[in-house]
Amino acid sequence: MKQIATDTAIKKPATKSRKISKNDLRNNVAGYLFIAPMLIGSAVLILFPIIASFFLSFTDWNFVTGLGGASFVGLDNFSALFQDSIFLKGLTNNFILLLVVPFGLAISLILAVVINKGVYFKDTFKVIYFMPYISSTVAIALVFQVLFHPTAGPINQILMALGIENVPGWIASSDWSLISVMIIIVWTQIGFQIIMYIAALQNISAQLYEAANVDGASKWYQFFKITVPLVTPTTFLLLIQGVVHTFKVFDLIIVLTEGGPANSSTIPVLYLYQQAFEELKTGYASAISVILFLILIAITFLQWIGQKKWVNY
Repeated sequence: MKQIATDTAIKKPATKSRKISKNDLRNNVAGYLFIAPMLIGSAVLILFPIIASFFLSFTDWNFVTGLGGASFVGLDNFSALFQDSIFLKGLTNNFILLLVVPFGLAISLILAVVINKGVYFKDTFKVIYFMPYISSTVAIALVFQVLFHPTAGPINQILMALGIENVPGWIASSDWSLISVMIIIVWTQIGFQIIMYIAALQNISAQLYEAANVDGASKWYQFFKITVPLVTPTTFLLLIQGVVHTFKVFDLIIVLTEGGPANSSTIPVLYLYQQAFEELKTGYASAISVILFLILIAITFLQWIGQKKWVNY
């Protein structure tokens, strides 16, 4: 009898374990079914194009001729890229565009502090600053084409009315076209960054500022020693987002300047489009995309390493 009771006791947990595994299996299947559309979409629209670009970058493929017309050329596309003056100019412009990221973050943080502490109708100001971020980029580019017109534009009209004779040429000048793009990028991104910073500021304990006031710390000291360090996680997030955004500014530039004048505002992603869909050099364009991918991976990796020294969690 003792042996039968022991066997029964041993069998019961095994039966219960089988039921739990079936339930877990059902839950897992249901979960995978729910995420399947996103996984399939990501694989087809993101993962597959990335893998295909790596393979096509070693060919001279022209998509009009079909895959049968592709031939392996090795590293010829990459060697040609680094002798291509337009690509190198675009890459230089893209690294210059990176300057808008820290500059925009500094302005956004200052405005966020002002709006969060010393401004009435905070929600109204949030909406005002956020509107450019959600507006159509094409519409913004068309508006700034009018604003930045070298002779009839409102901005230069105001500058000339103030007595400034040598007004900037803005998008019509090779010296000012990239600066014009940078101004618009800062203006469009600042609303999102302000919202993120305000959310971070509201999570900072008021007791820290009260203790600093008791100790006689100035507002600037509190800003640099309390506010800036405690919003570094948000700064790190916005830094990565901003860097990635500068490498894929396409619609703004193609509508505003088309990369001109004299390629002064072109960047690699615009040159990629021109090579792939205007010159029909798909293999060459794939090599450009691979270079951009590797640059972004390297920059993001360096940011992740550096964040251990300056981000406070």
